[in-house]
Amino acid sequence: MYENTITSLYEACKPEVLGRGMGREVAVFQYLRGVIEAHIEQKDIDAISLKIAELLDESVVVDGAEVLKAQQNDAEYQIIQKGKTWDLSKINFDKLREEFKQATYKHIEIADLRAFLQHKLELMLQQNATRTDFAQRLQQIIDTYNAGGSSTENYYEDLMQFTGDLRAEDERHIREGLNEDELELFDLLKKDKMTQEETQKVRLAAKSLLHRLLQEHPKVLVQDWYKDTQTQKLVRSAVEQVLDNNLPESYDRVLFREKCDNVFYLVLEYASHGRKWAA
Repeated sequence: MYENTITSLYEACKPEVLGRGMGREVAVFQYLRGVIEAHIEQKDIDAISLKIAELLDESVVVDGAEVLKAQQNDAEYQIIQKGKTWDLSKINFDKLREEFKQATYKHIEIADLRAFLQHKLELMLQQNATRTDFAQRLQQIIDTYNAGGSSTENYYEDLMQFTGDLRAEDERHIREGLNEDELELFDLLKKDKMTQEETQKVRLAAKSLLHRLLQEHPKVLVQDWYKDTQTQKLVRSAVEQVLDNNLPESYDRVLFREKCDNVFYLVLEYASHGRKWAA
């Protein structure tokens, strides 16, 4: 069904929207990519994107200078394709907004930004599992637009604002004076409405806990510790001891137990999947 849709859109767009010639045909596929990524449900995008990629591969060859060359009837056409280089820490928001205003195919600009955000957020979630609220927020922005709740311009602006917040989150460990792993533990250990003194103690608790788990002896994160009940108890005991010594006194027994559980089960989850903090 989707192959027929692509063909129909191509035939409809080629003469009226983009004119004729090989260069224009490449632009057709770029245009369709934007339409598809902006309007088809997420579960269908991969199959359709693959089809378009195959069609483009048949028409163009990409070299290291980002120059697309195609030949038709012994005539050579050359299309210069300048893609964006995405670096969250260096994004110029004013420039992106201006480029969007002047863009011919706004859906493509949106699709590129959205794809970048989804990939970057996936990497950030791998660094810090507590960032699920960002994933929920991004999905809400996408769902609102797909449901007709926002215009194309508002959708792009919502994504831009989200990008700014995501950059602030990506740099938060610097402001907190922590590395990424310490920040994840800090986020697990903190509570609502902490005083400055409490915040500092929780920071130190996160640093002390990571140091105990990874560097101090006797070593608790031994090989395959998560597979044995006794070694699990040793890890749990080490977590409880560090937090008992470092968390603020305002953490009552119930909250203390909750924080110990949160840390232990996250470490257990990572170890069982061979990820960070594994032996």
